[in-house]
Amino acid sequence: MTEQRLRIALQKKGRLADDSYALLKKCGLRFAIRGGGLLARVKNMPVDLLLVRDDDIPSFVANDAADIGIVGENVLVEEQLTAKTGLDADIQMRLGFSRCKLCLAASETGPIQKAADLEGTRIATTYPGVLGRFLQDKGINAKAVEMKGAVELAPSINIAESICDLVSSGATLEANGLAAFETILESEAVLIKSGRTLSPEKQDIYDKLLSRIDGVIKSAETKYIMMNAPKDKVAAITALLPGADAPTIVPLAGNDDLVALQAVCTENIFWETLEELKALGARAVLVLPIEKMMA
Repeated sequence: MTEQRLRIALQKKGRLADDSYALLKKCGLRFAIRGGGLLARVKNMPVDLLLVRDDDIPSFVANDAADIGIVGENVLVEEQLTAKTGLDADIQMRLGFSRCKLCLAASETGPIQKAADLEGTRIATTYPGVLGRFLQDKGINAKAVEMKGAVELAPSINIAESICDLVSSGATLEANGLAAFETILESEAVLIKSGRTLSPEKQDIYDKLLSRIDGVIKSAETKYIMMNAPKDKVAAITALLPGADAPTIVPLAGNDDLVALQAVCTENIFWETLEELKALGARAVLVLPIEKMMA
């Protein structure tokens, strides 16, 4: 009987690829990416990684070349809007990395400073689907000029009066004398899957992988906090701990007034929180990262 292996489509190179590989390795998958190879086999789990262009990932998943994929939400939405037939690939989980924004931008000193100013103008973009939906929703009559790259150059070479492009830091816009004036899509890496039913063997692998990914994401956002605290201030201290369940409280030997308090906090712990804990009498406060977490 042929071994059932879950196929995951991933971007071959780039920031999304690096972050995706890092996520899977944190989930315990052991694999190596070699040169220009298009396939990597996971050594300790029945999983194959298909290494492709990012804009091919949704169609790989929709057409059964891959069972699941990790792709930027911006790419998924564009493919959904421009596919000639319905694209059978939907978000199963948001992964929280490779965040960016699809923004409208124009000259810092030019006549286009807001969406309404786009009426009757040309907009250069690599995302005609997302841009077209935005213009239709806003009732704006403008022409999308599709480009394959270097969109930020369009205004300076008179191809368009404004652009619609991905923005991370904004440095590229600034270098070309442009400023973003509206965000039309906020994007992050997402895990996608088609509506097809997986075989029982693949479903078991998929469920296990999703559980691990969920644990990695939660542990990245979670901290373990330990302290010694006055027994009569436990309730007040617990109320300060962000996103914590009921803490573990242990008596301290030789001191009836203090207890050791430990808790898992699912939100960020800021310096202000530590200062408030100290004001309530907490001592030896430690905030530790959590490497793995499973509910």
